[in-house]
Amino acid sequence: MMSGEFEMDPQEVIESVESAEVLSLSFITLRKALVIDTRRSGSEGPLVRIMAIVGSPQERIKSIRRLRAGFLRVRSLTVIPWPRYVDSLVALWIWERILGRVAESGDQAAVTACEEALVELTRLEKAEMAAVVKGERYHTIWASGR
Repeated sequence: MMSGEFEMDPQEVIESVESAEVLSLSFITLRKALVIDTRRSGSEGPLVRIMAIVGSPQERIKSIRRLRAGFLRVRSLTVIPWPRYVDSLVALWIWERILGRVAESGDQAAVTACEEALVELTRLEKAEMAAVVKGERYHTIWASGR
């Protein structure tokens, strides 16, 4: 499946979701990433958080380390750039697998955080599209003929 210049196989994305210790799903146009750290301890469940885009996987690992100082080092980080609309995650059954993976932890707060993240990402996307239409933070590359 093509989207812009990114070739994407939804089944490969699902496989990554199923195996990732830490997943960062990057929404470049929103300048945000959905970060899911599936690790848990006796007192803490998985982390589900919308975070700012970072410049490298190393920066993402550092940000997670700061948030979850009591955990061992991240063994693996899967970064998936998502060039499509947020609702395509649902349409391609990827969101169901993300939610299922978080639910496997048995931590209802993490499941709720995941559901809230989808709502927030959708809201951010709508706000960004409105900004495009209104010309806020965006400029045409063509000069006016007037």
